[in-house]
Amino acid sequence: MQVRPNKKEPRAIDIHVGNRIRLRRLALDWSQTKLGEALDVSFQQVQKYEKGLNRVGASRLQRAAEVLSVPVSYFFEGGPESTNAAEHNGAAVTSSDEMLQFLATEEGVALNRAFARLNDPQVRRKIVALVKALAPTAEEAPIAAE
Repeated sequence: MQVRPNKKEPRAIDIHVGNRIRLRRLALDWSQTKLGEALDVSFQQVQKYEKGLNRVGASRLQRAAEVLSVPVSYFFEGGPESTNAAEHNGAAVTSSDEMLQFLATEEGVALNRAFARLNDPQVRRKIVALVKALAPTAEEAPIAAE
């Protein structure tokens, strides 16, 4: 299969930055339209940024940081590393990507919001222990209840 020279695949960092924009937008309970208005772009452009299809320019990323009330570095936290570093740390990058993908879902946002409203640290620890007990570990294949 021949790749067209003018058709570029999104780069991992562009996808990561887009996921971080989406994550913060959802955490603020903003629509793509609201963010687009704040950035002076269409909601379709916000969609393209969030999917990593279009790269976010430096000045627009600075503006996004301002309107979303985060430092610019927020968009790069946990991002893909250089090729050499990623070869040595591939599992950590994959785990971070999977976590970001979950956190950007409606369920991830709802779970985070509800968990953040829990004030009792003991209740929080018990919920984490419950989820860990219910979820299979990475080494385990899903098994039937014992």
